[in-house]
Amino acid sequence: MRNVVIGFLGTQLDMGKKRRWRPSVQLCGHDDFPVDRLELLYDDEYRRLAHSVEQAIASVSPETEVLLRRMDLADPWDFQEVYGKLFDFARDYGFDEDRERYHVHLTTGTHVAQICWFLLTESRHVPARLLQTGPPRGEDMPAGTLDVIDLDLSKYNALQQRFDLASREYNALLKAGIETRNPGFNALIERIELVATTSDAPMLLLGATGTGKTDLAERIYELKLQRRRVKGRFVQVNCGTLKGDRAMPTLFGRRRGEMGGAGSERRGLLREADGGVLFLDEVDELGVDEQALILHAIESGRYYPMGADHEVTSRFHVIAGANRDLAALVAQGRFRPDLYARLNMWTFTLPALRDRREDIEPNIEYELSRAEKTLGTQVGFNTDAAQKYMRFAKDPATLWPGNFRDLGASVQRLCTLAPRGRVTVKMVEDEITWLTAQWARANENQDAQLVRDVLGDAADGIDEFDLVQLAAVIRACRQSASLSAAGRRLFAASRAQKASRNDADRLRKYLDRFGLTWADVSA
Repeated sequence: MRNVVIGFLGTQLDMGKKRRWRPSVQLCGHDDFPVDRLELLYDDEYRRLAHSVEQAIASVSPETEVLLRRMDLADPWDFQEVYGKLFDFARDYGFDEDRERYHVHLTTGTHVAQICWFLLTESRHVPARLLQTGPPRGEDMPAGTLDVIDLDLSKYNALQQRFDLASREYNALLKAGIETRNPGFNALIERIELVATTSDAPMLLLGATGTGKTDLAERIYELKLQRRRVKGRFVQVNCGTLKGDRAMPTLFGRRRGEMGGAGSERRGLLREADGGVLFLDEVDELGVDEQALILHAIESGRYYPMGADHEVTSRFHVIAGANRDLAALVAQGRFRPDLYARLNMWTFTLPALRDRREDIEPNIEYELSRAEKTLGTQVGFNTDAAQKYMRFAKDPATLWPGNFRDLGASVQRLCTLAPRGRVTVKMVEDEITWLTAQWARANENQDAQLVRDVLGDAADGIDEFDLVQLAAVIRACRQSASLSAAGRRLFAASRAQKASRNDADRLRKYLDRFGLTWADVSA
């Protein structure tokens, strides 16, 4: 294959004033690297120098074809101009990799040109390897030095191992050092690590209460901080508490003297997050007015504090967390579609603990180490106690409604009450009894309150069996975009055996038993 070299004319070096070394000329004098064609990019101002170099190459290497390509640059140090013209050059070149092997000569040209060459070759807009030449170091090297730089990192095992090690370290950071075993969760973390280290776009973390959204958001911030993508603080906003008159000044700040007299100035959480990460926890609880203002601040990086005549600037990365399906809330008119579209660039749904039972054991070990740091003493399970607790924790009947929050609190209680740092079978049995009783009461209270919210005092006349079933139906309706979607979800198992599959009609008739309509239960 023919060797083709592309490079800029060296307006200083190719004059040969320093050591009488002319890199574009000597490049063609290496016996072990024959140059079949050299394409020199030159500005018309240096036309005479370009022809001088062409003649010199002919005397050194007559077999080298020299093509002079004019490329006028108003400012060779202007990145936009240099990259744009080189990009156009590459686009129109017509590379033939089957017959020619391409190289880019980095020694000549400005540092800006070198950076542009690197970007174009790394992205394969220019399918070439990089050449770096240097002046002679002795009489045995009259043509100087020549090094070929190959950007194919897969060929550099040591570098690849370093990249792999760094990736494992970032994964461990996002998982708090827990050796998780669930394939789906591990794949999710790998994707989050890639996005967090390469993109500044908003990230949306979905998942039930206790799945670890807040902890993960903090670790994403730590990763961004390590990778120097942010320099500011991690600022958490609990959107569920932003109600009434406190919402606006809490978020956007307040000018001195506004609604409180002198000395009442407030920076606001958006200003605190400047240069860092803003975590909008429970963003599904944010009011519609606040949603519009938050959207403007996210998109423009500017907003008006209360009582201010001028906008302030605050640039931050956004991570949002939500317990509910934002798409369903958008369909119900309870969440702005434009804000959802902005936050939905990267969406990650954290699985519940019941869907990650293989991760229960390493999470218990993690909680034991946390307890040791908190209590200042080493705590462990007796063998029989560990077996009993693990059976209960991994049992499919144990739903862990509070997810990892429930698991962590349970282990912390056992460690705190452990005599001489040992958790016994009796302690585990008492903890299991307490947990199941608490969960049962919580379910009863939640079901009763949910039905009462819809039926009012009429809920008192519903049997306990019907109350549980009706509560499940109401939840499904509120999480679905339509009556048909809710019906498909509720009757998924039985619909295959039905001759008629009108799920919406079945659900409508069920609701009618209690005098309810879709509008009543989906609001």
